[in-house]
Amino acid sequence: MAALDSLLGNETLKESLSAALAAGRLSHSILLCGEAGTGAGFAARCLAADYLYPNGGASAAQVLAGQSPEYLLLAGEGVSGDIRVDRVREVRREIFNTALSAGGRAVHIKGADKLNGASANALLKVLEEPPEGVLFILTAPSEANVMATIRSRCCAYSLAPVAEEVCAAYLKKHFPKEPEAARYAALFGGKIGSAKRCLEDAAERTLLLDALKLAGLAEKQDVYGALALLSKYEKDRAGTQALLGLLLNVCSASLRGSEAAQSPVSPARAARCAGEAGKTARLLAGNVSGKLALTCLAARLTA
Repeated sequence: MAALDSLLGNETLKESLSAALAAGRLSHSILLCGEAGTGAGFAARCLAADYLYPNGGASAAQVLAGQSPEYLLLAGEGVSGDIRVDRVREVRREIFNTALSAGGRAVHIKGADKLNGASANALLKVLEEPPEGVLFILTAPSEANVMATIRSRCCAYSLAPVAEEVCAAYLKKHFPKEPEAARYAALFGGKIGSAKRCLEDAAERTLLLDALKLAGLAEKQDVYGALALLSKYEKDRAGTQALLGLLLNVCSASLRGSEAAQSPVSPARAARCAGEAGKTARLLAGNVSGKLALTCLAARLTA
C-alpha cells in the first residue's frame, strides 16, 4: 500500500499526487497547504516516502517516522519560528551529498510561511536549479502566507479537514478509553492533528477546558467570571494565543450547528466571541499590555 493511502480524506489530493508519481511527472517543488491540524506534515512525509521508496518497506516506514537520512526537515526556530538563512544553506549543502540508499532525497520545508527575505532568497537558488533526484515539499497554512517568489516555483495542493465522523472514528480507534472522542472531533471540525494533540497533551486539554468555560461565561454575560479566568493568562502571551485559538474552535463549532461539540455558546454570541478573540490575538502580537488586552476582552465578550 502506498504511504499516501494512509492519509485520511483528501481523495483528490491523493489521486493527483499518486498519478503524478506513477507517471514520473511530479514537480520537483510541491507546496502543501492546510490549516494546523489538517495533516500537512504527515502528508509531506507520506509523499516523501512514496517518492523515495515506491515499493514501501522498512525504509519507507523510516521516512514516515521522520527518521530517514534521505528525508531532511527544515523548520523554524526560536520564539518567532522563523527559518534562518544559515539553516537553509546547511540543508542546501547537505542535499548535494550522495543519497545513502534511495534514488534521491526529499526536503521538507515545514512552515514555508516562516521564510524571511534572506532565507527565501537562499532557497530560491536551489529551487531554480534543483539537484537531480531531490524533491522539495513545502508546507504552510495557505498559499497566501507564502512569499510570491517561492510560491511561483511550486505546484500547490490544498488539504482540508476530514468529515467529523471520520475524525471521530480515528480518535475512537486510537484512544479507545476516551469517552468524548466524538465531541473532540466536532470541536476541532475534523482536524485530526489538533484533536489528537489535545487528547495526548494534558496542558492542551486544560487550555481547551478553559476555552469552553470562557465561552460559557460569555454566554451568561458573566464579566467577573471571565476576568477571573483570563487573569491567569496576563503574563503568558503564548498561552493566551493558544487559548484564543481554541476559543475560535469552540465558536466555530457553534456556528456550524454541530450538536456533537456541545458548545456552551449560542451562534449569535459565538460570532461576537470569534471576532473579539481575533482582534485580541492581533493586539497581543504587538506590544499591547497583556492585562489591558484581556481586561478589554472580558468586557467585550460578555457585553
